[in-house]
Amino acid sequence: MFRFLNLDLLPPWTDECATIAFSLGNSFQIVPVNEIISTEVLLAPLTPNSTATVSDVVHHLFTESTHPPVYFILAHWWMKMFSPAAGLDLIWIARSLSAFFGVAAIPAMFIFAKLTVNSTLIAQISAAVMALSPFAIYLAREARHYTLVILLVIASLTCFIKAIQLLDKRATLPFWICLTWISINCVGIATHFFFSLTLLAELFVFLGRGWSQFHKDKNLLLQSPWRRIYLVAAGTLIGCLVWLPILRSIYQSPLTQWVSDGEPRINWLEPILRMLLWWWSMLILLPTAFNNISLWVVVISGMVTILFLGWVLPKLISGLKFFAQDGENRLITQALIGYIGGAIALFFLFTYGLAMDLTLAPRFQFVYFPAVVILLAISLASCWQQLQQKSIIQAIFFIAVISGLTVVNNLGYLQQHRPDLLAPIIQQNSENSVLIATTHKHHGQTGRMMGLAWEFTYEISPKNQSKHLVSPQFFLAHRSPETRSYATSVKILSNQLTEVPFSLDLWLVDFRAEIDLEPRQCTPDSKTHFRTGEYKYKLYHCPSIN
Repeated sequence: MFRFLNLDLLPPWTDECATIAFSLGNSFQIVPVNEIISTEVLLAPLTPNSTATVSDVVHHLFTESTHPPVYFILAHWWMKMFSPAAGLDLIWIARSLSAFFGVAAIPAMFIFAKLTVNSTLIAQISAAVMALSPFAIYLAREARHYTLVILLVIASLTCFIKAIQLLDKRATLPFWICLTWISINCVGIATHFFFSLTLLAELFVFLGRGWSQFHKDKNLLLQSPWRRIYLVAAGTLIGCLVWLPILRSIYQSPLTQWVSDGEPRINWLEPILRMLLWWWSMLILLPTAFNNISLWVVVISGMVTILFLGWVLPKLISGLKFFAQDGENRLITQALIGYIGGAIALFFLFTYGLAMDLTLAPRFQFVYFPAVVILLAISLASCWQQLQQKSIIQAIFFIAVISGLTVVNNLGYLQQHRPDLLAPIIQQNSENSVLIATTHKHHGQTGRMMGLAWEFTYEISPKNQSKHLVSPQFFLAHRSPETRSYATSVKILSNQLTEVPFSLDLWLVDFRAEIDLEPRQCTPDSKTHFRTGEYKYKLYHCPSIN
């Protein structure tokens, strides 16, 4: 229910615009830069294209984006099947595919736990945690590929745990499982390149097991059980190497440079604090969206969260320790903890070692999220069954329901880009024609403006028919790839402003360049110089030219 409730309430944010446009087989290059354009022109890539094919989807992805094609191809077929008309239906259909995969992750977690831990209770709790986790609900409600890749992580982890169990018994992994595992891993890489972190984390655990067995018997690593692991590793590596040319180009792509914009080595505490927030959201997310709720509500929610975690974490740790008393259970626990620890270590290695801050976005934590879910289920099952602490499960699921409602009503901190918060501000503070200008490097900035254009077209316009209605135009000031400067585009904007004879309200949104507005006699509005919904904005009033 949480995954589909109010699914089309928010306008698409920039990454969703990219998913929808590319899945429709459209290109962002049809949107002009360095000229004033209408909302219709700006939203053209989000228009259903009946002539587009899978080849168009793949072509535009490989020439304009940094993502592998599997999810986009599936989304293309999905939207073709439902033949969405223009308007809100398109957003619902685009998001519903992700929500569908999010729902599928619930029984997938049950199967994962049942096959590996062989406990119906743990399997049921795993499914319940996946169903109610605010992090899982958040990912499922966006038109993105993260719920599909979570399914693939679950499948890969199932094979991984079975392999660990068989290695411990010195038994050979069946050949059909090897082929299945290789296929899952190859599809995972073709769905999201960060699936490679899943593979590396699994590798770390195997290296640890191999080192342990090597000290017991040096010949073990050459025997049949380990040879099957080598087969899986070789097949997976071949599936990964296919993408190596694209991965090399991604490293230098402007689309991925945002993870390198900060200075995590100097501001070293910020990534750690962000990771804590993302971890908490896997279990609890109370109203904390300070952009649209009172500060005192955020403070109270934060205090309740800290108190709740302080109460529940020791009990969860006790439950995990109780479960790990048995030999095989200890093996499973060690493998899952090793996997999670390896994945988190990779995140911090990229963040602090390579200055690529992978903690900036909560969605990247999909890599180890299913392993966290099953560990939570193991702990809760122990509390319920052995430790007789049933109140903890009741409390967690009560909080989980509140957290789900928080996500559905967009009151949490996970939803970062909110065009729906800025558009009403522009509507309320504009009395003249509106021009929204932004600096532009790639389709990421185009998508940010698309979110605003969508909100004005499909939300604000129908609700304000009897009032003064803002119908904004847009200007994308493109950065020169040769000079890496906005000077030329800013000059074009200044010249075009002088050619507009009527009164104009100019909104500079995420405008990262200096501009001289004196020739147009534009004056800043002292009341509007703020930031909301991850948008920075500044309003200028430009009088009519006699």
